[in-house]
Amino acid sequence: MIFEKIISNGEHEQVTMCYNKDAGLKAIIAIHNTSLGPALGGVRFWDYSSEEEALMDVLRLSKGMTYKASASGLNLGGGKAVIIGDKKKLNPELIFRAFGQFVNSLNGRYITAEDVGTTVEDMENVHIETPWVTGISMELGGSGDPSPFTAMGVLKGIEASIFFKYNKKNLKGMTAAIQGVGNVGSNLASYLHKQGVNLIISDIDEERTKKVAQETKAKIVSTEEILFEDCDILIPCALGGLFDDQTIPKLKAKIISGGANNQLVEEKHGQLLADKGILYAPDYIVNAGGLMNVYVELEGYSSKRAMELVNRIYNNIFKIYTIAKEKNCSTNEAANTLAIQRIESMGDLNQSRIIDRHYKRFLRNKSSR
Repeated sequence: MIFEKIISNGEHEQVTMCYNKDAGLKAIIAIHNTSLGPALGGVRFWDYSSEEEALMDVLRLSKGMTYKASASGLNLGGGKAVIIGDKKKLNPELIFRAFGQFVNSLNGRYITAEDVGTTVEDMENVHIETPWVTGISMELGGSGDPSPFTAMGVLKGIEASIFFKYNKKNLKGMTAAIQGVGNVGSNLASYLHKQGVNLIISDIDEERTKKVAQETKAKIVSTEEILFEDCDILIPCALGGLFDDQTIPKLKAKIISGGANNQLVEEKHGQLLADKGILYAPDYIVNAGGLMNVYVELEGYSSKRAMELVNRIYNNIFKIYTIAKEKNCSTNEAANTLAIQRIESMGDLNQSRIIDRHYKRFLRNKSSR
């Protein structure tokens, strides 16, 4: 079967198939690596065309979370979950409580949070069944919606990119094309509009697109056109798998820095972007703001502490650019090297002790709320 073939590479520590007939739940939880700590990553709700497609997505996303946490200096491993189906046709409370039971069965090796298609309310339903969830409401001791922090991190990546490429700190008068104006993209559009950036936007949700356009004076284009707009900054904030042999030659942007995960179809496409003269901000470096925000929940939440971490993204991405320039390699290769080195440097430590320390502190914080 394709499941055995995909998983047989042995790269992931654990892949759990989750089924609950009564709730209508079909989900997959993938734990990629826990060398640095428990695997924390959101749960994505998407109407995949097949379980095989969902499995491929969750395996890639969970690996990306490992690299994201490592390169960001967080003491976390990488994990991710996907729920398969059309959310509009299912009972969210039943689905997420059933999902929460599977999360709880992993005893803290995987901690979940929001992602595409999931909300704070959904996480509160998960929280009924398990303590191993972040991104719950502030009333319950959580941090709420992490998307403003993700958007702010992407903004820091854009600012670092502009300074590295043009030695400029002011974004006023530049043109940015945002693909996807959901929670992250809409927040980012607002941030950029306030800085005087000319915006071009697209999204599959027409009403949402019109609303954001009215608020930010943005030009609306189709989802097919947005990637190929003539702009200073291209900001992918929807799904990944965007840049490959077919799309890269048609790109007109000078910089790519966005919140979407897994933007490159293959690692080689980072070099193709570099060869074309496009400065690419590796996605898992610039979109780490949301992860940083929910990570602080493990310490005992403080928005000030979360923003301190998010502000580090500017220096993180600038460091990646500097390494890539010095080593004459692509920016994604530089980012991967940095992430892998940190993971490997922890290899001789007792992983169970690292994770156990997180468990005890997290549970202590939960019980004190």
